Amino acid sequence: MEFTKMHGLGNDFIVLFGYEELPEGVAELAVRVCDRHFGIGADGLVYILPSDEADYQMRIINSDGTEPEQCGNAIRCVAKYVYDHGLVGDRTSLQIATLGGGVQTVSLQANAGKADAVRVDMGEPILRGLDIPTALDQERVQQVPIEVDGTTFHITAVSMGNPHCVIMVEDASNFDLHTWGPKLETHPMFPRRTNVEFVTVRNRQSIDMRVWERGAGQTLACGTGACATVVAAVLNGSCDRKAIVSLAGGELLIEWDEASNRVYMTGAAEEVYTGKLAQ
Repeated sequence: MEFTKMHGLGNDFIVLFGYEELPEGVAELAVRVCDRHFGIGADGLVYILPSDEADYQMRIINSDGTEPEQCGNAIRCVAKYVYDHGLVGDRTSLQIATLGGGVQTVSLQANAGKADAVRVDMGEPILRGLDIPTALDQERVQQVPIEVDGTTFHITAVSMGNPHCVIMVEDASNFDLHTWGPKLETHPMFPRRTNVEFVTVRNRQSIDMRVWERGAGQTLACGTGACATVVAAVLNGSCDRKAIVSLAGGELLIEWDEASNRVYMTGAAEEVYTGKLAQ
């Protein structure tokens, strides 16, 4: 199995190209090869597949074998891969099909045949409780208290094609993700589990965020989570519609356009190495 190791702000993936569809046993494969001690090591597998409606289709398998609907860091890696490897000619505007976000338009900033930055139209945020999904039948799940082991958190829920639970805290950079992340991920409020973002708003254009990802645990970055974070901060009146989100692995520029209601994410993606897995 030939692969390319890539990452978006440290959210790392084993990228696989040349398949027509997902192979059998892909969940077990993901668990094995994403292991950082006995495998290649990654937060997930990313398959770049043919598509009838876009340039390519992206499918992601988390390190625990589950398949998420969407991933903002992975789609930047996919766009960089197909551009840098000459699979779309010199076009810098591409369309990538995803499970949860539909067909997404991606714009590349290129230099000397390589993509330096990727801007993704992440679509419109979903705010209605049952559609995110949460257990609440209401138009917005905004600053709703939920209790976990005697501690109350106030959550704002947003879907960017996948579910997110955004929580404002005093110091996101030093928050205890490993204690609270898995408990919130699997809380009964979220019937399909959820990604969890712990957020500190520094000013109206700058946010610190740390993330516990559904199916992957603590990661260095989450693109959809950064989008959900800005949406939640805007809804709560603490942030402008265009802001820098600082994650453990780097920064993303997020803009929630008022006229179109669409969220745009701009950030880097990197190719680290290529290899062949010994079966």
